[in-house]
Amino acid sequence: MLKRISLQKNFQISSDGLIPVDQLKEFIEGTIRSKIEGSSRSSFTYSKPYTPRIDNLKMPIGYQPPKFQQFDGKGNPKQHVAHFVETCNNAGTYGDHLVKQFVRSLKDNAFDCMVELTNSRQWKEEPVVDYINRWRNLSLNCKDRLSEASAIEMCIQGMHWELCYILQAIKPKTFEELTTRAHGIETSFNCKEDEYSVDPNDDDGDDGDATP
Repeated sequence: MLKRISLQKNFQISSDGLIPVDQLKEFIEGTIRSKIEGSSRSSFTYSKPYTPRIDNLKMPIGYQPPKFQQFDGKGNPKQHVAHFVETCNNAGTYGDHLVKQFVRSLKDNAFDCMVELTNSRQWKEEPVVDYINRWRNLSLNCKDRLSEASAIEMCIQGMHWELCYILQAIKPKTFEELTTRAHGIETSFNCKEDEYSVDPNDDDGDDGDATP
């Protein structure tokens, strides 16, 4: 919540999700170096099948991991999830702690699918909207569906670092909002790059053509 308030104070975000490029540049240059060189650097090389925030959650004192039924992607995933939730609740764990424990109940194809989602990354020249659509299509191949909040968080982790950092602070609540925000930020960056690009065939301002 504090991160979101801080972001809103720094940026004047328009209704279509666009952020002034100068504000983006100032914000990133002022804060990103320490984040990239510090703890957040691990976010971009993360390999566990859940996000760093989930990984950093502490289990309740005295918690003993229960014995989970293993799911390999076959059978009824809804029954597996229902049994998993009941097992966790009986052991005294709820909410986000279930996400951290869920991978313990997966094996074979089901586990591989979760790992593949976590390791998916936005390609170098790939538009962010294309990446989001590709990630969502990949997630649909998993029988065990993530909650939208967890899926959005995991999807953001795979974006280019500047998008990832800003969107982690904005915290979109739906994939529709994520797509709008991400596209707006990317467009702002691209506009700034175009502004400073130089056409090698443009002779304007060439002192060699000046008449003495």
